[in-house]
Amino acid sequence: MDINFNYVHVTASERLEEFTTKKLNKLFERYNWIVRAEVFFKKENTSEQDKGMICDIKLSAPGQNMFASSSEKNFESAISSSIEDVTRQLRKKKEKMTAHH
Repeated sequence: MDINFNYVHVTASERLEEFTTKKLNKLFERYNWIVRAEVFFKKENTSEQDKGMICDIKLSAPGQNMFASSSEKNFESAISSSIEDVTRQLRKKKEKMTAHH
């Protein structure tokens, strides 16, 4: 499984990459047809205290790509939120795939 990390106005962080990789690996084990993951970390200036740290996750899979984005008070929360969102999409995709077989 190939994971690419991209940082937009954010300093690269090994800790964030390890945290994200651990969560993504669980998805890869469950959904072995995922080809690649692109992860973007961004900072956004916002007046809201509990937003501004953004994690975008794009998964490449046969058929269609899945994408999730979330803005939270810290990157760990944003990562978790994006992972949950992508997991929901993967579940739906798997249901469709098994319904067609």
